[in-house]
Amino acid sequence: MNFVLPPLIARVFARELMHTLSREGFLDYEGSRSIPLDSLSEENGGLMLGVLVALDERDEVVVLKAFSGEVAGTATIRGWVPPTYDESVYKSILQESDSVIKQLLAQGRSEEASQESRKVQQALHLLHRFHTLHDGVKRLDELIDIALAPSGTGDCCAPKLLSEAYRRQLRVMSMVEFYYGAAKQRTTHTFYPPCQERCSALVPAVMGLKVLYVDQDIIVVDKPTAFLSVPGIGPEKQDCVVSRVRKLIPFSIENPSVHRLDMDTSGLLVLGLTREAQRSLSIQFQERTVKKSYIALLDGVLQEHKGVITLPFRLDTENRPYQIHDEVNGKVGVTRYERLRVEPYRNRHVTRVRFTPKTGRTHQLRVHSSHEKGLNLPIIGDHLYGKREEGERLMLHASTLTFTHPRSGKKMRFKSKAPF
Repeated sequence: MNFVLPPLIARVFARELMHTLSREGFLDYEGSRSIPLDSLSEENGGLMLGVLVALDERDEVVVLKAFSGEVAGTATIRGWVPPTYDESVYKSILQESDSVIKQLLAQGRSEEASQESRKVQQALHLLHRFHTLHDGVKRLDELIDIALAPSGTGDCCAPKLLSEAYRRQLRVMSMVEFYYGAAKQRTTHTFYPPCQERCSALVPAVMGLKVLYVDQDIIVVDKPTAFLSVPGIGPEKQDCVVSRVRKLIPFSIENPSVHRLDMDTSGLLVLGLTREAQRSLSIQFQERTVKKSYIALLDGVLQEHKGVITLPFRLDTENRPYQIHDEVNGKVGVTRYERLRVEPYRNRHVTRVRFTPKTGRTHQLRVHSSHEKGLNLPIIGDHLYGKREEGERLMLHASTLTFTHPRSGKKMRFKSKAPF
C-alpha cells in the first residue's frame, strides 16, 4: 500500500514523537512509566507507531498517536489511541481458548486444536468495532471478509487512528506510520505505508475509498463498480468519489474532478486537490496526453487479435443516456483493442481484451464493443448495450493511468488489477 493520507504534516509531529520517546525512555511516558523502550531495541523487538493530525470543530490541531498490537501484554496505554475492541473480553476469550487448545494438544487431537484456534480467531475478529467516515460504526466482518483476514487484522496503527478520529468527528489532515526499534526487515525511525497483509482491505473500508496515492496536490483512487464518480441530480445521488474525497481531504477544492468513469465501470481516477492541480490535469485530458487502458470481458469469442475501432456516435436524446451510431452528426471515437485470451465464464466462453481509447466519448468502449460496426460483442453485464444476468456487474475496469504530476512534472503511472 501507499500512504493513504497526505504524509507531510504528520511527519513533523512523528519526528517530534521520536525525539520525545528517545528523551523519555518509556512508551508510557504519559502514564506509569513502566514500559521501557530498551525492550524495543532487542532483536525483532520493535513495533509500528502511527501519528494522525486532524482539526476539531474549533479548527484546532489534534494529534493522535497509536502503536500496533500489544506491548507488555496490553493494548491500552495512556496517551495512545485505544484498541478497537473491549480488551477485558478479548483477554477472557484468549485465556479460555488457551486452556482448551492445550488440553486438546496434550490428548493428541491436533486437528480439533486447529479448529478451536480458527474458531477463537473468528471470535476475536468479531470484537472489533470501527468508526467509519461514511457508514457509522461497523463490525470488522461488516467491512471485510474475516474468513480471509489474518490474525492481528484491526490491530495496526492506521485503522485504529482513523477509527478514533472519526469517532471524535475530527477532520483528518495527515497520517503516517514509522518503525521504532530493531528488526531485520525494517529500519528504525523510517516511515512506512499501512501494511498490505492486514490493512489493504480494511483501511479503504474505514475511509470509504481505496486510495492508491495522495499528496498535497492530487489523489488517485480505485473506484468500485456501481458507484458514481461525480454527484448526480437528487439527494440520493450525492454520495460519489468527489464527495468522499472532499470529506476525506478537508483542504480539497469543491470540485476536484478532472475526468470520470461510468457508474458501473470500476478502476483508476485521478483528482486535483488544488485549483492549480485540477487545471493542469484537466488540460492534460483535453490535450489527450493522459494515457489510459481498460480491461473488459466481451460476451463471445473475438476472432481478431488486435485492431482499431473508429466509430462516430452521439446521445439518443429520446433515450438518455443511450448512445447511438450516427455517421453524420456523431463525434468520432477511436479505440485500440488487443485480445488477451479466451476464457470460460459461467456456461460459455468469453474474451478478455485490453482497450486503449484515443478519445474519451461517453460510453465509448461500451458502444465500440457492442455495435455491429465495432466488435459486435457487448461487454458482459452491460444492461444498456447488451444484457445483465442476475448478480453480474459491468465487466469493465480502468486498469492503467499515466499522467504528468502538476507540481513536480514527474511522470506518474498507476496500475489496478481487474477484479474479475
